[in-house]
Amino acid sequence: MRIITDQSTPAFPGERAVVTIGAYDGVHLGHRAVIDQVRRLADERSARSVLITFDRHPATVVRPESAPQLLTDPEQKMELLEATGLDAVVLVTFDDDQALEGPESFVQRVLIDCLATTAVVIGEDFHFGRSRDGNVDLLRKVGLDDDFDVVPLRLLERRDGVDEPVSSTAIRRALAGGDVSRANAMLGHRYEVRGQVVQGDQRGRLLGFPTANVEVSNRICLPADGVYAGEYERPDGSVHDCAINLGRRPTFYEHAETSLLEAHLLDFEGDLYGEVAKVRFTHFLRSERKFDGIDALIEQLRADVESARTLLIDARGD
Repeated sequence: MRIITDQSTPAFPGERAVVTIGAYDGVHLGHRAVIDQVRRLADERSARSVLITFDRHPATVVRPESAPQLLTDPEQKMELLEATGLDAVVLVTFDDDQALEGPESFVQRVLIDCLATTAVVIGEDFHFGRSRDGNVDLLRKVGLDDDFDVVPLRLLERRDGVDEPVSSTAIRRALAGGDVSRANAMLGHRYEVRGQVVQGDQRGRLLGFPTANVEVSNRICLPADGVYAGEYERPDGSVHDCAINLGRRPTFYEHAETSLLEAHLLDFEGDLYGEVAKVRFTHFLRSERKFDGIDALIEQLRADVESARTLLIDARGD
C-alpha cells in the first residue's frame, strides 16, 4: 500500500481512482464495508482504490477541548488499512491552514488534481471542509461538472440487536463501560493499545504476580478501570495470554491521579522492561475495588488469573 503525503502532483498519472474520505479511527466493520465497496468499484473501473485520511484527528485542531480519544494510533491505523488491500492512502496534514480550507478547494486539489477521481464512496452523513460545509449534495454537484460519481452508503447496523450503527463513537462508549466484547464485535478485531514497558513499584512481583507496566499515551482511549483477560504481544511477535489490571490501585493508593495498565503474563518469566508491548483486551472480568488487606487481594488475584486462563483457553477452543 502506497502512502501519499504530497497532494500537489498527480498520484497516478494517466489513471483514475475510486476514493473514500474520513478519519477512519479504529478501522471498524463500518469502515471496512466502505473500503470493500471502494475496492469493488475500483476493480470494475480498472481504477486505483484510495482512502483519504488525516495525520491527526481533525477534532484535535478544530475543537481540541472536546476531541475524542483515539481507538488507534497512527501506526496501528496504517497497519489495519494496509490489511484491507487498498492501493493507497492519501495522508493529509491537518493543521490550522487545512482546517480553513473550503470543501470546493479540497475537492479540486485532492480529488481532481491529485487523484483524478472517478467515484467517491462515503457514508450518507459525511461532512468535510471548513465548518463541515462539504456533504453528499456538494460532492454530487461538483461531480457533475468534473466527471465523478458519488456513492453514499447507509451506515452499517450493529449485529447485537441495538438500534445504532457501528461507529467509532459507539465503540468508545462500549469501552467506557468496560464492554470490550461489544467493542470487539463492532471493530471486527480485538481492541489493542500499545506502549513501552516502564519501571513500576514492583508490588506485583512482591505479591507473586509480576506485571508489565505499559505506558499508554493519554491520547488513546482505554477501557473502564477493571480487570480483563487478554493477550500481550512482544516485539518478536510472540503472543502471551495475560490478565490485565487497569486502574488506580485503591488498595494501596488513596488518590492516584491516573489509571495504570498492568499486564500479568501467564506462565511467563523474563525481563520485559523497555520493550514496546501490544496489549489486546478480550474479556471483562470484574470492576476495580479496594481490598481489606494483602491476603484478600492475593486471593482475588489468583481467581482473576484462573478466570483469564479459562476464558482464553475456551475462546481458542484448546
